[in-house]
Amino acid sequence: MKEYIKILAIGLISGIIVLGGQQILTRDNDIPTNITDSRTEIKPSNIQQVSINNNSSIELPNFKMAANKTLHSVVYILTEFSQKSSVYDDYFNINDFFGRRSNSVLKASGSGVIISSDGYIVTNNHVVQEADKISITLNDKRTYEARIIGTDPTTDLALLKIDEKELSYVNFGNSDKVQVGDWVLAVGNPFNLTSTVTAGIISAKARNINILGANTAIESFLQTDAVVNPGNSGGALVDINGDLVGINAAIASRTGSYIGYSFAIPVSIVKKVVKDLKEYGTIQRAYLGITIEEINSKNAKELGLDSIRGVLVETVLDDGAASEAGIKAGAVILSVDGFPVNSPSELLEKIGLHRPGYKVKLEVIQNHKQKSHNAILTNKYGTTELSKKTDKNAALKLGAQFNDVPMSLKSSLGINHGQMVKELSPGLLKSAGLRNDFIIMKIGNTIINSEKDITSAFQNASGGILIEGIYPNGIRAYYGVGL
Repeated sequence: MKEYIKILAIGLISGIIVLGGQQILTRDNDIPTNITDSRTEIKPSNIQQVSINNNSSIELPNFKMAANKTLHSVVYILTEFSQKSSVYDDYFNINDFFGRRSNSVLKASGSGVIISSDGYIVTNNHVVQEADKISITLNDKRTYEARIIGTDPTTDLALLKIDEKELSYVNFGNSDKVQVGDWVLAVGNPFNLTSTVTAGIISAKARNINILGANTAIESFLQTDAVVNPGNSGGALVDINGDLVGINAAIASRTGSYIGYSFAIPVSIVKKVVKDLKEYGTIQRAYLGITIEEINSKNAKELGLDSIRGVLVETVLDDGAASEAGIKAGAVILSVDGFPVNSPSELLEKIGLHRPGYKVKLEVIQNHKQKSHNAILTNKYGTTELSKKTDKNAALKLGAQFNDVPMSLKSSLGINHGQMVKELSPGLLKSAGLRNDFIIMKIGNTIINSEKDITSAFQNASGGILIEGIYPNGIRAYYGVGL
């Protein structure tokens, strides 16, 4: 009996050991199979999927391809100035290191983006404006001297050209399709450090931060939290596929360095500016002929709107595109060619993508009724003629921008014509002593009603000419300009 019990006990213990070992082996074999399959799978796109358990997964971006595509298309720009530029703050004096102060050369740096294999480069206007010499260094350290094809201060863009072929270049993306939350890379040369890549997301679209000054400026920036610092200006903002969606232009900072967000010019604007500068050497700006303001809860209620949307038309200029289309002050523009516009910056961006003579379809609420209007856009003179490069050269020679005088100021000064001087830079007017906000009323025998009158007066003059006008405080002034 004892022998029988002993044999039975040994058999039971052996069976338990065999069953337990089989379960352990089965469990050990299952674990590496599941982890290996889920962790190493990479989708054909630039997204890597990582399993967090058997039922769910998360997707992580893969920036390597986008970074490699862009690095060789972003250049380092070194500019030299004989005197300090009115638009650039970050300079170093190459003679200061040696204790010499005479004949000093000021230098500043930035970034640029190659957009074609034959050497066209986009950068910010403020990087190259007023520069005496522009040097381009590629990612492989080859160096070239660049020439300016054209500039546009109203968008802070400039087009450069170097004499080289078969260059790596970045493809244009679609900034209209970019959404808040999308991943982006900023590529540039911050602090003179070449080929630096940072990552972030799109934080907002159509931002207006009022840095370009002129009331004709187009500010509809992409906002991002990708790290951008001094020297990144003019560099690339690309999507996860390495396609260009913006040109980095500004940072919001109290220190001058990155603190959390920066701004880029959308590639939709970049493409329009590049095309104009290549074909005409100057910008073909289109206008609706209106002044606008944002819709808020107060004026939405006053206008009887069911929601806060659109852009309010404050005033309509005579003989402008909006006036000819039948749009009146107090109307609310909801969309341009089907694209909703809910801020002045969005409306300016959509209109700024076209040239004079282009017909746009506007969806408008007027007198509490929604209606479509077709408007033929004009230039700043109210015609559909395209600008000539000679017009731009004349403006550069004068060294100023010009704005219409507000009706309220005309009334308080008792005048009915004139053009207000804005954004003075080195040129004939500044040399003659004119200051910002001076209202030019007469040049020689020409009564000034528009910017075109100013250009014509100078083109038809020879030797010297007298400028008459008034300042907003009521002080009249006269300036002689030698030609």
